Formats: sequence, structure tokens, C-alpha cells
Amino acid sequence: MTIYIFKRLTLLIPTLFAIITINFFIMQLSPGGPIENILAKMHGETSSESNSLTSTSKDFLRANSNYNNINRGSIDDEMRKELEKSFGFDKPIAERYINMLINYLKFDLGNSLILRKPISELLIEKSFVSISIGIFALLLIYLISIPLGIWKAKHNNSQSDYISTFILGTVTAIPPFLLSIALLIFLASSSFWQIFPMRGLVSENFETMSLLAKLSDIIWHITLPTLSIAIGSIATLTLLTKNSFIDEMNKGYVMTARAKGLTENKILYNHIFRNAMLIIISGIPLAIVSIILGGSILIEIIFSLDGLGLLGYEAILNRDYPLLIAIIYIYTLIGLIANLIGDILYKIIDPRINFEKR
Repeated sequence: MTIYIFKRLTLLIPTLFAIITINFFIMQLSPGGPIENILAKMHGETSSESNSLTSTSKDFLRANSNYNNINRGSIDDEMRKELEKSFGFDKPIAERYINMLINYLKFDLGNSLILRKPISELLIEKSFVSISIGIFALLLIYLISIPLGIWKAKHNNSQSDYISTFILGTVTAIPPFLLSIALLIFLASSSFWQIFPMRGLVSENFETMSLLAKLSDIIWHITLPTLSIAIGSIATLTLLTKNSFIDEMNKGYVMTARAKGLTENKILYNHIFRNAMLIIISGIPLAIVSIILGGSILIEIIFSLDGLGLLGYEAILNRDYPLLIAIIYIYTLIGLIANLIGDILYKIIDPRINFEKR
């Protein structure tokens, strides 16, 4: 196992290098960019758009208050040069690429071009929302799916199994964003039952609350977003658990245990459970990454939650290359580590697995 872990860690560096390199050059060489985005907003600037302009472009507009009355071409050229210098685009692409790699080796993610803030601070600030929702969603998924999957395996091909499978299949077919809208209408609007808040992560008086009240307030606010994310995954994991247990129930060692006179519950929980849970437990690290880091952009927008998903979406819209590459870098690094942790868990649960022969 030690040799396998060493090999995986050795492969982690070139994998990260390849992903960062590909994304960097695709973004740098693709048409359009943050400068073009800012210039376009300057041409059609309205009161709602002015907040999205960088401080550099705002200062330039103030210094050229007669912008609409003079030749825009010359102003655009001057503005472009100033923005290129401000964003570091006046340097050759090879130099920018090398500087990025050196900074990433030091875990210096740089600054956002549009938000003008350190990217590490932005990721830490936004991660609280995504992690809060992800942790509660993950707990809900596993606490419901595993017992329900075991129950379905024990009652396989029964009428209750067919009915529950139909319900799970129907729920899985509902898109998360559509489900979130339905939950808002029925459980957060004055039209039906106004039980939960419609938006935000905390209440306005959150700072004045006690620790227990703060925790209750967060749970109250994230209940609907958590349900929107978790319900589809509950159906998928339930069926995976059921199929895994059924596969184990049909193996020879189960028949041997029955021949020895063991009860069905002892066979299920003392013999089948450990083997059937292998694929489920080993997938926990990747499930954590996909739910906490991936989340759902639409759900964050619907519930007005300012998390990592929304941050990445805004980075794409604004062509904020440093922020976008940094998000990809962090996601990839955590994903690779989570995949390795999943293999280690697999080995701990079943020592018969020999990764060193792979």
C-alpha cells in the first residue's frame, strides 16, 4: 500500500501541472477577456452595471468625464493599455505562465482581476456557505440512504419495494432547481406554509444571537437548499446500497452461514454488511468533494447563497482568469487527494485488496 500511495502522490504533480497548463493557455488564447468585458460595459454603462466595473476603470471614467463627447477609439486604446498594465497582461504569455506556476508552488493564488481581492481570501470567505450546505446534505443523504437501501434489499421484489423504487425514480427525475422552486413555493412563501426563509444563510440579527441560536438559525436557513441538493442523491445512493447488498446475499459464504444456522440479521450485519459497504464507504471522499465544492450554481442563485459555485460562475462571466484557474487548481488538488483517501479507506475496510499489483 505504501508503494501505491507513493506512486499516486508522484502522479499528482504532473496531473495538476497538465490541467493547469491546458486551462491557462485555453483561457489566455481564447477570444474576449476581462479587458474587453470592461470596455464593453464602459460603452453601455448604466447605474446597475457601474458596480461591476473595476476601480481602475472607474477612476479612468472619472478622469475622462467627457468620454461620450470625444473619440472613443483613442480612449479605448488608453484604457486598454492601463488595464493591461494593471492586470499584468502587458507581460509575455510565457512569463505570466511561469510566474503563475511559481506562485502556485507557494500556494499563492494571486488576486482577482475583477473583485481586486486576494483569491485565497475569496475562497475562504465563500467556502463557509458551500461547506455548511454540503455537510448537512451529506449527513442527510447517508443517514437516509443506507438504512433505506438495506431495508429494500431485505424486502426485494415485494410490493413495498416496488412502490419505494417508483417513488425514488420519480424524485430522481425532478431537476434540483425545479425541486428548489417547488420547496420555496410550498414551504417558504405566504401562499402556502411560510415555515422556512426564502433566501440567505443567516438572519439579520445573527451577530446578536447565542451560539446555540446561531446554529439553529443556520440550520433553519439551509434546510431547503440542503433538501434540494440531497433528494436526488438519496435516491441514487439508496439503489446503489440495495444492489450492493443483493449481490452479497447471493454469494456462497451467505449460504454457508445459513447452513450453520445463523439468523438472517446476524448474517446481514455480521457478514454481508462489511462487504456490501465497501463501494459505498470508499466513495465518501469523492462524494464530499462533489457536494461541498461542486454544489449547485442554480440552487445558490435561487436561495441567494453566495458560495463557491456562484463565485466560479461569476468568474466565468467576467473572464476573471486568475480566479477561474485558481478554483480549478484547488478543485483538482482536493479531488485527487480525495480519490487517494477513498482507496486507503477501501484497503482499511478490506485488507485483501492489493493496490501494489495495480
